Amino acid sequence: MNDPQNVSNYDGPVFNGAVSGSQFAWNNEQVTQNQQNNSAVAPQFEALAQLVTDLLRQLPEAGLADQEREDTESAAREVLAEITRPEPEEGRIRRALGMLKGALAPVATGVAAGTAVGAQEWARAAIEGLTGLV
Repeated sequence: MNDPQNVSNYDGPVFNGAVSGSQFAWNNEQVTQNQQNNSAVAPQFEALAQLVTDLLRQLPEAGLADQEREDTESAAREVLAEITRPEPEEGRIRRALGMLKGALAPVATGVAAGTAVGAQEWARAAIEGLTGLV
C-alpha cells in the first residue's frame, strides 16, 4: 500500500529553526528597513559610533547602486559590531574602518555611477571624519 503523502504549500517565508533579530521584506517592490542596535558603545568610541550611525542613516539618500550600498552598509555594521564589544580590539576596528573607507572611496572619487547630487562631497566628508578616530 501507498502511504499518504503530506504536501505543504507555503505562500511565504518558512523558518525551520530559531530566528532572532532578523528583518525581511516579502512581496515588496521597494522597501527600506531600519534596525537599531542599542548595545553600549565602549568608552572612547562614542564619536565613532555617532559618525557611523549618521552615515548609515544618510546612506539611502546617497543614490548608490545596490551592491555599493550593501557593501558600505556591511562595512559600517562591522565597525559598530566591534565597538559595542566589551573589549573592542583596535586592530579589528582599524580593519573595519579601512573596509568602510574603501566602500566609500568610489563615491568620493566620482567613480560610482548613479550617485545622488552631493553624494561625492558627502562621502569625502565621511572618509575625513573616519580618519584619525582610531
